[in-house]
Amino acid sequence: MMFNRYKLAAVQQALQRAPAVVLLGPRQVGKTTLAFEFAQPDGVYLDLESPEDRNKLSNVEQYLRARQDQLVVLDEVQRLPTVFEPLRGLIDQARRKAAASGTPSNGLYLLLGSASLELIQHSSETLAGRIAFVELSGLHRLEVPPNLWDGLWVRGGFPQSLTAQSEADSVQWRRDFTRTYLERDVAQFAPRTSAELLRRFWTMLAHLQGSTLNIAQLARNLGIDTRTANGYLDLLTDLLLTRKLAPWHSNQGKRLVKSNKVYIRDSGLLHSLLGITDMDTLLSHPVVGASWEGHVIESLLAVAPAGTTPSFYRSNAGAEIDLLLTWPNGEHWAIEIKRSTTPKLERGFYSACEDIRPSRKWLIHPGSESYPMGDAIEVMPLHIAMQTVAAA
Repeated sequence: MMFNRYKLAAVQQALQRAPAVVLLGPRQVGKTTLAFEFAQPDGVYLDLESPEDRNKLSNVEQYLRARQDQLVVLDEVQRLPTVFEPLRGLIDQARRKAAASGTPSNGLYLLLGSASLELIQHSSETLAGRIAFVELSGLHRLEVPPNLWDGLWVRGGFPQSLTAQSEADSVQWRRDFTRTYLERDVAQFAPRTSAELLRRFWTMLAHLQGSTLNIAQLARNLGIDTRTANGYLDLLTDLLLTRKLAPWHSNQGKRLVKSNKVYIRDSGLLHSLLGITDMDTLLSHPVVGASWEGHVIESLLAVAPAGTTPSFYRSNAGAEIDLLLTWPNGEHWAIEIKRSTTPKLERGFYSACEDIRPSRKWLIHPGSESYPMGDAIEVMPLHIAMQTVAAA
């Protein structure tokens, strides 16, 4: 099954304005399929996990200079971080040539990677002013037909998980995916890390979905020190598998919660880690509300314009907003997330809105209708909220 990826236009625009574009996303999320939209029929595609393709770059500069009139796609580029330095010289050379002859100097390289920290460190330092970033999430509601929306929540947004022939096949795919990450990527980025300990840590995070994180308590429960636990969390975050949602802070003088909230980013991986295999099991599981909350947050952030900053708001007095979107102009949108089909807001949301004074106030629910609630609060289903955020 083919899907029209929402970020196709974003990649296209980035290639038009920058010589190099980094497309970030977890493994198997669809980066390579999307890249082929641009590489075919005349581009060059290299998989840097393939020894044969890596050998082609034994002399990076010579190989790429001979292909400066083609789009070069380098997949899993974090496997060869030394490629960034010669790219800088080739881009500058192309710019000088463009200035003299009028030939294009943008859209030269499309780099695919599944580890944000390594890529951003190398590329932002080496290719400053020459590179653009686009992050590709899993499939979401603006990319799949409505009959797949329930499956999207239960199975997650990885295409192979979502389109598996049966629930059992989907569960097995996610189990294999988790094992591959632990055995291969952890060995690459953190070779001294125990894959089994990290699996247990990841599972503990799943049980804490949507909670403010007490990393010291988590470390004690796992029998490791706090520094190691922080390292595990950073690794899973850098591999784009978990999200640390930061608390919103201001100089209001109010006593606000300062710990991050933590989420497993893909709902299907969350459910796999918790042994949840289908919708019936999910709806009767204690994590159902937190799972829905994380699914909504990731769905909205997948379509939010560049420069949008997500956070949550919580004061020690009980004022709370599940998701606060802050736009580059400083405007705030306050979003409360409820699993109930007859959602109601607690006093804490109203108190938080009095503190923040957001320009828009939403309550997102699993139903299909939008309607006003009063106090300028809009109740809406997830896909309408996503369309509104995407158009902002």
